[in-house]
Amino acid sequence: MYRIKNSLLCVGCSDNESDFVKGTHETLVLDNGEADLHKHITVCRKNPGHRDFIPLDNFSLELLPKAHQCHELFKLISAVASLTVRVDVRMVSPNRPQFWPYSEVTYPFYDMRGKSNLRFGSAKVRSVTKVVRAYNGESNLRCPCQRCQGSESPSDVWWEIEVISASHVVFDDIEASYTSLRLFYDNQHSQYLTLNKVNMDSSSLPNDWCRLVSVTCDSGLVKQLTASLELYFEQWKKVHEKYQRSRDKDKLTFVVSHPHGCPKQISIGKWTGKYKESMKKYLNKFTYNASTCPGSSGAPVHCVGYTGWWFCQQVHSGTLNTGLNYCGYGLVV
Repeated sequence: MYRIKNSLLCVGCSDNESDFVKGTHETLVLDNGEADLHKHITVCRKNPGHRDFIPLDNFSLELLPKAHQCHELFKLISAVASLTVRVDVRMVSPNRPQFWPYSEVTYPFYDMRGKSNLRFGSAKVRSVTKVVRAYNGESNLRCPCQRCQGSESPSDVWWEIEVISASHVVFDDIEASYTSLRLFYDNQHSQYLTLNKVNMDSSSLPNDWCRLVSVTCDSGLVKQLTASLELYFEQWKKVHEKYQRSRDKDKLTFVVSHPHGCPKQISIGKWTGKYKESMKKYLNKFTYNASTCPGSSGAPVHCVGYTGWWFCQQVHSGTLNTGLNYCGYGLVV
């Protein structure tokens, strides 16, 4: 790891922490497919036994810190969990850079450019947008989802599902075309749903986030995701108002991810440092001790009492040799 000396200001850090240190990404790479997933859990060195992770099925109000055992926060975390998805990628783009921006730290998978490899990360559904009878200048378009592509009667109404993850998980359009999204992977017996047609919408290499778009004409899926998004924004506003004044004292943080590519888990901890990009007023990143593992890269990160613009939320980026974890930059106030 290398120390990055750029335009950073750290709030709540000691002087020797004022220059942020880029750590190790937490994308899980598998050599033998999903059969290896549970082996990785068993031999995990970072969090042996995974005692600080809460399976979604076991999550309850009583597992929150006593000062934060409120229904609004419980509902917010539950909503985030319902929107968290697993990201499966099967190709490394030949366009990956050698180094992270402004550093001499090797960018993930640079040495595997142009090769196939199966890796897992996490993401969160950001929006669902309806498309009706789209027109490309020549003819009416039909639903481009995988099911409709092989149908004689494709739907003329569909929805775009946008998720936010880390750019080091899915780097560009090439990798997006080899990506699938697994929704509702809550436990080993879940009836999860997979979206296979994925495109890159936008990304930021320095801030380590990307927005991916998939499509569906499944109105039942859309209804479920829309309800979760409405609950998410409603509770996020309430939680922000309730804990805004105490946020820098409490420093409560939670992450929802798919550690080791397995069913989603909730981890709760505290943020330890807030790093401000001095050239941009509201661009911040955090370090925190909420547990993460390989497979957590791209997961939603929430520092309770802070709020951010909905179009650029914070995602888990990696882990440091100090044991702390960190997210990419997001617009946070």
